[in-house]
Amino acid sequence: MRPKPFIAQPCDGYKAYVRDKTSGMVWHRCQMRTLYADTDRSQVVYHAHYLRYFEFGRASLMREAAYPYKEIEESGFVYPIIKVDIDYFRPLYYDDPMFIYTRPSKLERVRLQFDYVITHGESGELVCKGLTRHCATNAAGTPVEVDPKTVRLWDIFPK
Repeated sequence: MRPKPFIAQPCDGYKAYVRDKTSGMVWHRCQMRTLYADTDRSQVVYHAHYLRYFEFGRASLMREAAYPYKEIEESGFVYPIIKVDIDYFRPLYYDDPMFIYTRPSKLERVRLQFDYVITHGESGELVCKGLTRHCATNAAGTPVEVDPKTVRLWDIFPK
């Protein structure tokens, strides 16, 4: 089944954010290029590397929201991934430009979720969609409530 197109349009007042014309949702956008080391023997990006791209998008979003992961960990919170889901639609190759779109989606007492879309940086074609679900823990690995600064990200993220 063909996915609905992802059509990024500028979001008023937010340079790093776009609104998907198809869904109406706002996404944080960052960009990068694939490295030769990301490709496998078939010359396409190895499927697991998309998780690194998701992390890049998530870290960029958090950094631009003035709450980088380093600061989260220094405040005693850790957010290990407890679920990953990716649907692939077309491959990326060495040196392909890409846009990584990230948005905070679900927020529960001890869990949170980020959604992702990756598109080809030149053609705009949809490469993949996915999500990561995280559990809030303290430094000892005990589940705890999501910290207030992270909750704030869900509150302030453009609608």
